Amino acid sequence: MDLLQQARAEIDTVDAEMAALFERRMRAVADVVRYKAETGKPVFDAAREAAVLDKNTARITDEALRPYYRAFLSDAMSISRAYQRARLGRDTAAYQGVPGAWSHIALRRLFPFARETACTTWGEVFDAVQNGDAQFGVLPFENSNAGDVSTVLDLLYTHPDIIIARMCDLPIRQDLLGVPGATLETVRTVISHPQALAQSSVFVQQHGFKTSTWGNTADAARHVAELNDPSVAAIASAETAGLYGLQILSAGINADGDNTTRFIVIERAAAAPAMTGEGQRLALLFTARHKPGQLAAALDQIGARGFNMECIKSRPLPHVPFEYYFYVQIVCPAGSTGAGCQTLLDTLTSVCSTLRLLGAFTLDSTEK
Repeated sequence: MDLLQQARAEIDTVDAEMAALFERRMRAVADVVRYKAETGKPVFDAAREAAVLDKNTARITDEALRPYYRAFLSDAMSISRAYQRARLGRDTAAYQGVPGAWSHIALRRLFPFARETACTTWGEVFDAVQNGDAQFGVLPFENSNAGDVSTVLDLLYTHPDIIIARMCDLPIRQDLLGVPGATLETVRTVISHPQALAQSSVFVQQHGFKTSTWGNTADAARHVAELNDPSVAAIASAETAGLYGLQILSAGINADGDNTTRFIVIERAAAAPAMTGEGQRLALLFTARHKPGQLAAALDQIGARGFNMECIKSRPLPHVPFEYYFYVQIVCPAGSTGAGCQTLLDTLTSVCSTLRLLGAFTLDSTEK
């Protein structure tokens, strides 16, 4: 037996042992499910998972393997959460659009085992989560080129029982899709969402295509499939091509290769978001007293305590003409703890008219 065969045989042996250990682990998870069903505790406990990751990663003696084991264990815990949600009936996730829309793609990567609920509007996603018809909602929050999605931010402000549970970045690649047999030479008209058309305008102009706007990219692809006309193509994702039986006529046609959309996961606030400290992001909504220097005083407190402010956005206050609320996203500094984060919030409360902790989370990538 050569070295490769020996290695594969050893991997097979380890995999068999891991399969038995996986079943053993999930039986213990089932006991956790029963406890959480009785107590109403949430599935995700950020502080507990961080402690488990740290403790078990330290057990790996080969230092070079530690980051890989941490990622491996993190995936195992994600699968455990999905299993718990399914057993508890908390595994429904809502999104706006149709299958193949970018929100749907983000949802499938974030919650691969979830039951899906499609909504017509972003407001309906909030309502589904608010009413308990969905445990989670997946929504676009900001695009690296087009900026923030103001409507979603306003919905967060007007839904005080909703929090941001996660925030994830999804790289956007727009492809030109056509029916089987179509080519770039047969295409005359391209349809898509206005933003996708704008992002791909250089490509479209180079080929002299006519354009027509559509509600979203996935629905444009579905319409092209239904038309079955080689002269009409859609700008959408490769995933959408697979869903509707289309072929990719040209890949990556959006001019900016760094185009990324940031998605948020919302859920009902069973309790205040758990703050664990270092490396965590805090999302805050606040209003400042209508006096000189009050906004600056709030921002000074953030900087003075070592928190890095990633962004600040202002939006009109509903029903209060020419007054504004502010969204701030900050990163907890090295060495900070949940107690240190709470001290900052207590300080901000004294200098703000209103203050709400909208979320405490880490920033992930959904790229596969």
